[in-house]
Amino acid sequence: MRTNKIFLASDHAGYNLKEDIKKFLASKGKKIFDLGPNNKNRVDYPDFAHLLSKKIKKERNQFGILVCGSGIGMDMAANKHKNVRAALCYNIKSTKLSRQHNDANVMAIGSRLTNKETALKCVNLFLKTKFKGGRHLRRIKKI
Repeated sequence: MRTNKIFLASDHAGYNLKEDIKKFLASKGKKIFDLGPNNKNRVDYPDFAHLLSKKIKKERNQFGILVCGSGIGMDMAANKHKNVRAALCYNIKSTKLSRQHNDANVMAIGSRLTNKETALKCVNLFLKTKFKGGRHLRRIKKI
């Protein structure tokens, strides 16, 4: 899937994985907007989840990637925002279904629960998997 913008943010627990994801996406020629943090100093994950979520618009070609220790907090904070469908992606199947069935535009990853290799595979899959539409669209409209 072609994307115009990929927003990336983490907290201190997700900082190293965020940097790995940034390098991975850059190697694929993707345009990345790193919203921070810029170091491993302790920060509050909701601040970065809200910052990223405000950048996501209705257009289908903008995606966000959030990384914290478990991915859960970032996911919960992001889903407070209109037009954000954040999904906790912890393996290939959860990632694929988040896009095919839920048209997720933000993925949350837990750096303490998902190893780097799996996380990078999930990021790649998230960005190229298409939404199936059909009966799934009807359900999304109910959110």
